[in-house]
This record gives sequence, C-alpha cells and structure tokens, in this order.
Amino acid sequence: QVQLVESGGGLVQAGGSLRLSCAASGRTASRYAMGWFRQAPGKERQFVAAISRSGITTSYADSVKGRFTISRDNAKDTVYLQMNSLKPEDTALYYCAADTLITYFEYTPKILGEYDYWGQGTQVTVSS
Repeated sequence: QVQLVESGGGLVQAGGSLRLSCAASGRTASRYAMGWFRQAPGKERQFVAAISRSGITTSYADSVKGRFTISRDNAKDTVYLQMNSLKPEDTALYYCAADTLITYFEYTPKILGEYDYWGQGTQVTVSS
C-alpha cells in the first residue's frame, strides 16, 4: 500500500504562484513514477505533469508547459508541483498519483489508468 497526501493548495490571484506537495508513505514510495492530475467541476480528470522514478525525466500537459515544474525529493518521499503564472483556468482539485507497476526507470506515465494509487486532492482556486 502507498498513501499519498497532498498539501499547498489555496486561493491565489491570476499571475501568482503556488507550490503543491505530495508526501508519500508506505511501500518505498521513492521507487515509483509520480504524477499530478487535476479535475475542474463538471470536467474529467486530466493529466498535468509526471516525473520518472529517477527524477530525471519529466512530462507536462501543453496547457501548463513553461509555467509548471514537477520535481521530487526521494530522500523525503515527496513530489512537488511548482505552479507559476497561474490562470483562472488552472482552478481545479489537484491530485497526486503513483504508478507502482512501471519498471522502466525513465518512463513518465500520462494516462490516468496507468496510476494505481491516488491522494485525496488539494484545491487550487485562481481568481481573475
């Protein structure tokens, strides 16, 4: 079992920044590929960013590329999402997820079904 707890969400004005954290516990969380997804009201959960097991390889959705940065600290079993230049359309519930099944060290899963553990989410609201 892997437990994921997100934090760092909140209310911010457009153009502002937030840093989300995802603390992992349980089975050696630092061994897994990790990702962030988001879900706005009435919409499907969508991919935001992913980071490989090594932390070297990252992937981003086109909508956040250049504004968001995913990183990880394996010593702390924590994954981060630095969000800059926030826009009202970034408003959503942000979820952290772990893919414990992938074995390739540099793979960055982008599909919701590839992840087998999820956190409860942290709300991000961007006002205009």
